[in-house]
Amino acid sequence: MSDDQHIAAPLRLFNSLTRTIEPFVPIEPGHARIYSCGPTVYNYAHLGNLRAYVFTDTLRRTLLWKALAVTHVINITDVGHLTSDADAGDDKMEAAARASAKSIWDIAAHYTTAFKQNIADLNIIAPSEWTVATDYVPQMIAFAEKIAPDHCYELESGLYFDSASVPDYGALAGGRDDAAHARIDPVAGKRNASDFAIWRKSPPDEQRQMEWDSPWGKGAPGWHLECSVMSQARLGHPFDIHTGGIDHREIHHPNEIAQNQAFHACCGSDVGAAEAGFTGARWWMHNNFLVDRSGKMSKSKGSFTTLFSLIDAGVHPLAYRLLCLGAHYRSELEFSAEGVAATLTRLKRLVMGIDNLKTRAEGVTWQSPRIDYLRANLHPKLTPLLEQFDAAMADDLMTPRALPLLEEVVAMKKVPVDERLCLLAAFDTALGLNLLTLTRADLRLRPKDAQITADEIEAELDRRTAARADKDFALSDAIRDALIARGVEVMDGDPLRWDWRLTLA
Repeated sequence: MSDDQHIAAPLRLFNSLTRTIEPFVPIEPGHARIYSCGPTVYNYAHLGNLRAYVFTDTLRRTLLWKALAVTHVINITDVGHLTSDADAGDDKMEAAARASAKSIWDIAAHYTTAFKQNIADLNIIAPSEWTVATDYVPQMIAFAEKIAPDHCYELESGLYFDSASVPDYGALAGGRDDAAHARIDPVAGKRNASDFAIWRKSPPDEQRQMEWDSPWGKGAPGWHLECSVMSQARLGHPFDIHTGGIDHREIHHPNEIAQNQAFHACCGSDVGAAEAGFTGARWWMHNNFLVDRSGKMSKSKGSFTTLFSLIDAGVHPLAYRLLCLGAHYRSELEFSAEGVAATLTRLKRLVMGIDNLKTRAEGVTWQSPRIDYLRANLHPKLTPLLEQFDAAMADDLMTPRALPLLEEVVAMKKVPVDERLCLLAAFDTALGLNLLTLTRADLRLRPKDAQITADEIEAELDRRTAARADKDFALSDAIRDALIARGVEVMDGDPLRWDWRLTLA
């Protein structure tokens, strides 16, 4: 393999702005800058929310695989996001604080910590920087002051952006959709249905927990304004890639783009002050929905599945990551108990196969999957698999095509185990499944509602082993059946001996 063959497959990514797959070339050679819309920390993230961060992490890992440095920013929204994503209703954070009779700051701290735990559990690389909306309010006010004279108007309820004041408003969503925006709760005095709040004034008879003085009165910034300000502050403009869920493609991100166009038309920039096509990011990328059998997973339904609840049911969080990787990020992904159980089984089989290779490679150093090592030393039978993997990941993150190569490497014959392990470790740098450190015991999570402890299980299995030795098969079967009834699957002939049965509804 030649020195540059590994990176020969050019990275191509789907750009939601152009609706085409395009070769990715970073603005700054060798360095990609990414901004991802983060959570509004008023509740736990549901599994659909978390799919967006598995996607973004896969993107980041692929950029690293292609030898690019990456600066990645994720924001925390602790103010400004309204109960309707279409910029209407109450502030989600204020509403959550009232409902729980807690400080809004305590609400934000609790759910921020929970989200970061989800990120860690899914083996998602922490961003280069977390930005918190309330830390940037002065910059948001300054941004709004710049664009207000030419692009905004003031109403009793706040400062609004005139969406007709910028060229091609809504191009990201496929064009201006007045019918869609007509469904937004009307605000008296708005010039266009698609106009949106830059600054929302506090009602005269209400004191918010989060409010600031501004030229337009005491109040709080609009949700859309936050991301324009924080992305520009931390990554500059333009930067390379802006990511988010597909629901952001219709309103939130078009509004960000409109603000970015307005700011740079007013203030000038190194890309041209009047450039109509300036959007802030060169690539806009969106993952599709996670759906359950009743429709899109959503907090607005009042019940939703979190990663915590999945873990409580005995499912390792990396099984959910594998589930996400099994579908292309731009495809809808169905969530079901059966699907998660099948994915967990697949993960266990992969770990078992790799454990076997590790046992056979005992005493051999294989843990350093450096690309220079692979290029110089890879076994000829493995070279095509490396090329296929690289091509799959470079083809708009085609993880469903890359995943079967893991099983193929594990099952390969007449190839040294240390070389197979080295290639698997290299693949896993892009997939993030922790396959070389994960054990089957790690995957045996105790369901929260389990009525028996691991020590009790071991004691019963010891009793069963003694019964089998005494040829008391009736007692042996009775012990096995009693364990099964308590959610424990007995695995005869397996050194691990037992596993929990899933308790997913």
